[in-house]
Amino acid sequence: MARPRDPRRLFRLVQEGRLRALQEEPLAAAGCPGPAGDTLLHCAARHGRLDVLAYLAEAWGMDIEAANRDYKRPLHEAASMGHRNCVRYLLGRGAAVDSLKKADWTPLMMACTRKNLGVIQDLVEHGANPLLKNKDGWNSFHIASREGDPLILQYLLTVCPDAWKTESKIRRTPLHTAGTAYSSAGMQACLSAEDSLGAQALHRAAVTGQDEAIRFLVSELGIDVDVRATSTHLTALHYAAKEGHTSTIQTLLSFGADINSKDEKNRSALHLACAGQHLACAKFLLQSGLKDSEDIMGTLAQQLTKRSDVLWGFGHSSMT
Repeated sequence: MARPRDPRRLFRLVQEGRLRALQEEPLAAAGCPGPAGDTLLHCAARHGRLDVLAYLAEAWGMDIEAANRDYKRPLHEAASMGHRNCVRYLLGRGAAVDSLKKADWTPLMMACTRKNLGVIQDLVEHGANPLLKNKDGWNSFHIASREGDPLILQYLLTVCPDAWKTESKIRRTPLHTAGTAYSSAGMQACLSAEDSLGAQALHRAAVTGQDEAIRFLVSELGIDVDVRATSTHLTALHYAAKEGHTSTIQTLLSFGADINSKDEKNRSALHLACAGQHLACAKFLLQSGLKDSEDIMGTLAQQLTKRSDVLWGFGHSSMT
């Protein structure tokens, strides 16, 4: 007569990686429940027992998408503990890469709680989305910023350049998170990361009109308000004017931005505001003392607009 199955014994065999002893157990043991609703697959993935994991999935036919009471799948367990061989195996068998556990955490988010670049790369290369948010509004980059590994931060920025500017539900960006964690290396990775045109964090904040992020970058972190994009020599003031963000221009000027700064084509912020037909921006720049001037081709800013109300602003400015 077969002895009754002892769940604790079975989970102990898996935890200790005792594959041969496990192979002597009847197939019916696969349904043995564990703590928190874990399956034996969860246990194998958590402890990095690849041979046991493969045996359970292939010989016993256990479901790699089985969820415990926290909605964790085996992939969450392997990713959170940094067991790259188990992560690769599960992904190879078609595990859902962006499955959500309790509080909406993905395997990639779990991996970002540890400094294991290889696991993170494997997940991203299998389609994991770094921009997905958990219930608190944090994405994987927020979580990685808290840990502060510069190699991981640089990798995530390479595959997803906009990851840095996502705000949580309390309007915290990864920059705030890295600053709170006092991770100088992690912070530097965030700040110095450049896009294809050489734009840095301050420039991207200006493009999207994130005035609070600009205040944090300049006043708290000491970023040069006039730092230039490497390929175009555009400043944050240029970017804000190009997008028509008048309030952002005000913010930058309040921190001492050079209103007369020119890019590599000798264009001022006024040129970009006029080219974009942004009346309020052009008017504010003129009222703040910026004079129209020629760019490298001899073109004045006012020649770039077709709007009579913008042109009126130039005439009015010259009389005041």
